[in-house]
Amino acid sequence: MKFRLDPFLTGMVVAIVLAALFPAPGASGGWLHPDLLTKASIALVFFLNGAGLSFKALKDGVLRWRLHIAIQSATFLLFPLIGLAALAAFGSFITPDLRLGFFYLCALPSTVSSSVAMTAAARGNVPVAVFNATLSSLIGIFATPLWMSLMLKSSGQHLDILSVFLDLLIWLVLPLIVGQLARPLIGAVLARHKKLTQTADRGAILLLVYTSFCDSFMRHIWSDNRPAVLLLVAAATLILFFLVLNLLLFASKRLGVDAPARAAVVFCGTKKSLATGVPMAALIFASHPSSLGLILLPIMIYHPLQLLICTPLASRWAKQAEN
Repeated sequence: MKFRLDPFLTGMVVAIVLAALFPAPGASGGWLHPDLLTKASIALVFFLNGAGLSFKALKDGVLRWRLHIAIQSATFLLFPLIGLAALAAFGSFITPDLRLGFFYLCALPSTVSSSVAMTAAARGNVPVAVFNATLSSLIGIFATPLWMSLMLKSSGQHLDILSVFLDLLIWLVLPLIVGQLARPLIGAVLARHKKLTQTADRGAILLLVYTSFCDSFMRHIWSDNRPAVLLLVAAATLILFFLVLNLLLFASKRLGVDAPARAAVVFCGTKKSLATGVPMAALIFASHPSSLGLILLPIMIYHPLQLLICTPLASRWAKQAEN
């Protein structure tokens, strides 16, 4: 099988390298004005997501409520509880910013596009995947900052949750609603120019990745973290993924979930969204711009790992479904 580089993952690496080489433009006070650019990029990402959101597909998947509870519980309960346990046991080995980033990974919603794509590739129940992936994004707007507020409070820090919710409502929820309202007018155009839309969406996220890392490079945050510590974070994200994957597989078999639905449970329940995580972090941690790079590191490691592991798994399940 021919190996192909994922343009988005390549773009992430390029964005981080650019932040390391040229941090000043995207840092606080830089000529790119990241305070304004960040919010404009976030609004664009969620407007495009709203315009592409099909409620017909959601309606088709709504009746399997037991599966929905299982998937959302994995995303917003199982992951954070594992994260808390892991930090209690091993948190002293990494810096406070990386601890925060690891828990932020655990508190994030599931992906939309890759969860649905993997479920479809595995011959799984696509309507259930569409419903849960989209529902997860909507729940995450409120659940993720609540979890982060509790996490920060337990460590003696403070998160102005009302201010965060207001920012999320203005820059995430409102563009999402406007995009959905505009769908009858522009939905067909966006569908015809899907590559252009995807380029704009991913370009906005890569711009956020660049600005998120600029302050940390300007303030030499990375020099305080040894390579061994970063490898520990990478190993922790890998263990986290396989732990949740096997727990969901075990639970699905014990509950007698059919194979198509099992694919939706596993691919929605194990995923964490970089596309949502980057813009949301820019709002939740707006008062800590120099820490954003480290806070985002775990999700940026987790994102390619989940794709690398789930792709062959989806292929294997598709072959089993055909036999």
